[in-house]
Amino acid sequence: MIGRNDPCWCGSGNKWKKCHFPLENSSESGALAQKYFKTYGIVLKNTKQIEGIKKACRLTAQILKATCSMAKEGITTNELNTFAEKLHAEAGAKAAPLGYGSPPFPKSICTSLNEVICHGIPNDVPLQNGDFLNIDVSCILNGFFGDCSAMVAIGEVSEEKKRVMDVSLECLTRSIAILRPGLLICEIGKTIEDYATAHQCSVVNQFVGHGVGLAFHEPPEIPHHYNQNKTPLAPGMIFTIEPMINAGVRSGHVDAKDQWTVRTDDSRPSAQWEHTVLITEDGYEILTKQ
Repeated sequence: MIGRNDPCWCGSGNKWKKCHFPLENSSESGALAQKYFKTYGIVLKNTKQIEGIKKACRLTAQILKATCSMAKEGITTNELNTFAEKLHAEAGAKAAPLGYGSPPFPKSICTSLNEVICHGIPNDVPLQNGDFLNIDVSCILNGFFGDCSAMVAIGEVSEEKKRVMDVSLECLTRSIAILRPGLLICEIGKTIEDYATAHQCSVVNQFVGHGVGLAFHEPPEIPHHYNQNKTPLAPGMIFTIEPMINAGVRSGHVDAKDQWTVRTDDSRPSAQWEHTVLITEDGYEILTKQ
């Protein structure tokens, strides 16, 4: 039997009395939270955790919006990175990507340009007319995480780039619109791939959305392609949806030198938009909405 002063079963590092104990003694939500953690490894966030995650997500969205506004012809992605670092520091936040993984990610944001699917590393090459890029910002504020990304077109981009950028955004919008308690995770991927393939695009299946909030990446995984994940959504789940949509083939390869940058196998454009969402009692809330 867990005691009030014991570490909470959810793995937050807090005492049970300061974490899920109040939830479990006030409603049936407690039993559901324990079931999801034991069955799926998913932490259904309590009221205090949701409050902290919302603040981190609001800051993340603000930094993303400001950084996207700075992305123009002649600006380097390293300059975008330096600008985003300044905004993190001013807010008392940390950039989740910096030093993450193995090898450690060397920058504070991801800037994925043209044929780069994800994990692009900022550099000193100026942006040019006709480029487009995904800027991905992930903040840690008071121990809580937010995560979102957006596309920016530099000047006049090709019709193919416009199409894949629009399709990716519509995939995100449609997949969020269906969210509600009881929806199976596989329905998210079906909604995305149905729309993408109908518009002559492919869906990357090498990378997925993910739980977020108490850690940078946590259960559940959210595939954006057709899949058989029958886990039902439940109130208190917080995760990202971030469909990576390609103009050509869905497959990509990791750069052998930096071991992070992922490019499409056919060198055709790739686009991605991302939000962090909360499942509520009767639907959803976009936590990184600008």
